[in-house]
Amino acid sequence: MVTEKMYDKLAELVVKKGVNVQKDQPVIINASVRDVAFVRKVVKNAYEAGAKYVSVEWRDSDIAKMGYQYMSNETLSEIPQWQYDKRKYQQDGGACYLSIASDKPGSMADVDGEKMRIANMAFYAKMGDLMSYTMNNEGQWCVFGIPSLEWAKVVFPDLSDEEAFEKLGDAIFEVTRVTEDNDPIKEWEKHDKELLEHARKMNEYDFKELHFTSELGTDLTAGLVDGHIWVAGGSVTPKGVFFDPNMPTEECFSMPLKTGVNGIVYASKPLSYNGKVIEDFWLRFENGKVVDFDAKKEKESLKRLLEFDEGSSYLGEVALVPYDSPISKSGILFFNTLYDENAACHLALGRPYPENIKGGEQMSKEELAEHGANDSMQHEDFMFGTKEMDIDGIRKDGTVVPVFRKGNFVF
Repeated sequence: MVTEKMYDKLAELVVKKGVNVQKDQPVIINASVRDVAFVRKVVKNAYEAGAKYVSVEWRDSDIAKMGYQYMSNETLSEIPQWQYDKRKYQQDGGACYLSIASDKPGSMADVDGEKMRIANMAFYAKMGDLMSYTMNNEGQWCVFGIPSLEWAKVVFPDLSDEEAFEKLGDAIFEVTRVTEDNDPIKEWEKHDKELLEHARKMNEYDFKELHFTSELGTDLTAGLVDGHIWVAGGSVTPKGVFFDPNMPTEECFSMPLKTGVNGIVYASKPLSYNGKVIEDFWLRFENGKVVDFDAKKEKESLKRLLEFDEGSSYLGEVALVPYDSPISKSGILFFNTLYDENAACHLALGRPYPENIKGGEQMSKEELAEHGANDSMQHEDFMFGTKEMDIDGIRKDGTVVPVFRKGNFVF
């Protein structure tokens, strides 16, 4: 059972280890109105860590849903300048960002998908250049979750409200490495070291491409950009501040060559995209681009994802996650990408992380493209790892090295 003491520990963890707040640094928190009691704990910890100021940007999924239902397409496509100016002001001041996930998966299932597409396109067109702040790790950021009853009832629909909430809470705190009697900051320091060791070994091999096969039918070859870097655990800002952008995290990830992906991949878990849940889907790639696809549920949402912009039908990330990770062992489908992506190997459609190529964080979009990187206004992870997944790494001299067997690292 999750106790108040554990919530206190989590609030301290995400401030001190998640974003690693520095003295006189602004802190921006994005959270649901339902989580106000926990947000107060985070705010207090942020100020005690030396934050210059803390600003909370509240959200409510029901109000957001009404916006899509009642606003015109014209209004949805208008992003006011003050929103851009506000975000730029925060970034110019060196802010760090905390985002708390607790919303109900599938909350936008009955919203007009075209309206959501219009709103998202307008947002990215207006705010796109500001996304590099977090994508390039110019400032610290961290995404983590806390349980809510609405979320719990989706994950455990056959349990009572009390049982579902308690079970989701136990699972979230366990995989985030927070218990009643441990020091979660020390636990995360140890965990980061273990993940970094996987990245070190992958970087030593300097593979040209990876070949994935699974019992679902996946048979995919993903080329890697020259000078690619495998990253795991935390990240470092240009000022040398170490932070953990995802809590939990179990992945070791790098940058695929935009035009170097071929074959078919079958998703192993549903994908929650824009409040809709896409299930049982597959994608076929030729020279990097998705040329065919299908889904048993929300195929139209998958189509909108792939057609969002030119780069959304190409890959921006390939990530390795052992099948025996704590999230996978839990046996729980969270219907939330932050958690589910850390239960299985995954790929991301869209924008890559510049940190995954040598010197990438100093490169322009054009320079990244010249090195074979994809570009997009979005970045959407989907899971394809399985219990029987095998991965072979192919080196530049053609040597084949086993990387995964039966879902786990072999080194």
